Amino acid sequence: MNGNAAIVEILKREGVEVLFCFPANTLIDACASAGIRPILTRTERTLVNMADGYARVSNGARIGVCTVQDGPGIENAFAGVAQAFADSSPLLFLPGQSPLSRWGIRPDFDVEQNYRGVTKWVTRANAPDRVPELLRRAFARLRSGRPGPVMIGISRDVASGDLSDGAFDYVPPVRVRSAGDPKDITEAVRALLSAKIPVLHVGQGVHYASAYEELKEFAELLGAPVITTLVGKSAFPEDHPLSAGTAAYTVSGPARHFLDKADLVFGIGCSFSKSIMSAPIPPGKTLIQVTIDEFDLQTEYPVQHAVLGDAQLVLRQLIEETRKQAGSRRPAYPDLAPELKSVKDAWLKTWMPKLTSDEVPFNPYRVVWDLMHTLDRTRTILTHDSGNPRDQIIPFYESLTPRGYLGWGKSTQLGYSLGLSMGAKLAAPDKTVVNIMGDAAIGMAGMDIETAVRERIPILTIILNNGAMGGYEKHLPVATERYRTKYLSGNYTKVAEGLGAYSERVSKLGEIVPAIRRGIEATNAGRPALLEMMTREEQAFSK
Repeated sequence: MNGNAAIVEILKREGVEVLFCFPANTLIDACASAGIRPILTRTERTLVNMADGYARVSNGARIGVCTVQDGPGIENAFAGVAQAFADSSPLLFLPGQSPLSRWGIRPDFDVEQNYRGVTKWVTRANAPDRVPELLRRAFARLRSGRPGPVMIGISRDVASGDLSDGAFDYVPPVRVRSAGDPKDITEAVRALLSAKIPVLHVGQGVHYASAYEELKEFAELLGAPVITTLVGKSAFPEDHPLSAGTAAYTVSGPARHFLDKADLVFGIGCSFSKSIMSAPIPPGKTLIQVTIDEFDLQTEYPVQHAVLGDAQLVLRQLIEETRKQAGSRRPAYPDLAPELKSVKDAWLKTWMPKLTSDEVPFNPYRVVWDLMHTLDRTRTILTHDSGNPRDQIIPFYESLTPRGYLGWGKSTQLGYSLGLSMGAKLAAPDKTVVNIMGDAAIGMAGMDIETAVRERIPILTIILNNGAMGGYEKHLPVATERYRTKYLSGNYTKVAEGLGAYSERVSKLGEIVPAIRRGIEATNAGRPALLEMMTREEQAFSK
């Protein structure tokens, strides 16, 4: 058994069915020979994005595995791994490496030195006999603690070299979780029940712990509004009476109201970082934090109470302790749900002229509103790209099911949503998967529409084409005015058609919903679809 054969056998034992790849790497053929399907993309970044989406949909229960060649392959993949690291996505990256005899000789690319800052763990296999040990450590790190990409560089001579007799010994490592310190639980609940207006601030730790039922039970026990971060969106059903929506760079009206008014913010599975993933928390509030990662503690906000542990296990502890301390108070805060409804109704009434506007060219909010009411959201996974599409979708698109929305954004690489949605579709083939991009984003990743066609991955891509890079004029006012640097051009419908996808360009208001339905029909028939919505530029945002 050589190194590649050992890797393949381990991947099979781990239940890996797909390898996201770009040639040339001998591991690709070894996997294909063993029945692991290689998915070949047009760019290295996209294949990493696909592995990322594949893992997210299952909350890491299935790991996205990817490989590229040494040299340019590793270099080109860096952005995808950096994006996965920023958003804490678990994926296994097994790039090729030059022979051991060339390590340290320029221009050999040192994966440990160059990827250390964007991986949870990175190393290089330096002997065939070490392959089982290193992969066991990799999968242990992928399953436990804070999620993140793990990387092992596989040199050519390790891939082709034989293991010693008896050296192959591999049993998949189990997931290890920890609950919170009972003393911390008691103090957190005491502070929570002493608050006048508490809110729950939910991050993606609830996703990876699959703590959906526990979160719902805890929220209902308290009667407290639930606000999600961008990556936490869909962890709590947004049609629930206690859902205040999402607070990111743009913010739903109820989320803004309760973030400002609350005297206590209870963070669950969140890092409390000051990024576009979550709206700033006003000063003067008591903060309680539940996180699995000690490096999240006491970072950008002073936290008065903290519990270190898995969100599902800790929420179960919190529920039991709240029942003990609250006694017969059910819910503990009965007046907050009616207030939330009143605030939400007033906010939506203010925005309804935009959401249902008849103006032509139509605005992007009308597209988002019509899309939300056309999709079966119980069977849909929707994601966004960065910039204006993200900011216009977040406050108004209500996600109903766990992972029905894939939010991201601590790194905001344009074009990321295309690979993310393809990976999600492979992981959940029975779902309608939609990604919404701007015309700047499609320029970064558009050729991989051909990957979706060739690999039979029927996603629906919606382009909000306003002919401009929204917001850039604020940073480049002279360049924009003198050289028109924010303005773009192109017919992406024709590009998609040329790459083999079903495509339509929509400029009439009455065609938005029919076009969405035709796009969904095309994906149901197994064909990727692209709808290019010709919108006006929109400067109004829910803050």
